[in-house]
Amino acid sequence: MAHNGLWEQLAGLDRQKTAVRAKCQYVSDPERHLITMLNTEYVVNLSDKQIFCAQANSSPAPAEFLEQLCVLAYLINAQDLPLADKLVKAEALPNGQFFFRGLHSLPTEKLGKAFGERPEQLYRVSEQFDAKQCEFGDASIRLYVLPRIPLTIVVWGACDEFPARASILFDQTAVVHIPLDALLAAVGLAVDAVIKAAEQSS
Repeated sequence: MAHNGLWEQLAGLDRQKTAVRAKCQYVSDPERHLITMLNTEYVVNLSDKQIFCAQANSSPAPAEFLEQLCVLAYLINAQDLPLADKLVKAEALPNGQFFFRGLHSLPTEKLGKAFGERPEQLYRVSEQFDAKQCEFGDASIRLYVLPRIPLTIVVWGACDEFPARASILFDQTAVVHIPLDALLAAVGLAVDAVIKAAEQSS
């Protein structure tokens, strides 16, 4: 079974305390957690160790490998702490300067390519993710990839002097709630979802 070690860790934790830490819901019959990721509800069945995405207007679909990783790692590690309300780059997170490089680099290039010609498109898709519009760059939004993990996506449009570019900022508390590998996976899911939404709305 995928992520068997994570399931074992989750099984050993108090269900109610996990729900409080992770800012999600616990239902006892049958045992499951209901958690929101990218404004979509996921059902974490504790008895048969399966995770489903409760999609609107369709039957629940099994969560993909990376979706499972993000949800499980977050449920295990999340803490009942307020946001620091201090935005930092990935490199400023603990051990981030060593982790977020090479194959582990953030997918900011994809964002630049997707929104560099029309940064305002970022605002058009923000409602789909219940995102807050910000005032950084030429367009920016803050969305919650998981209940205690907001991401701030910033885009600067292309101009005569500079190519398009993008940045992803984190609340300083991000790594308190999720390990770096799962955080990178969560960022990848968020970026892909935002780009897909923009393509569908254009």
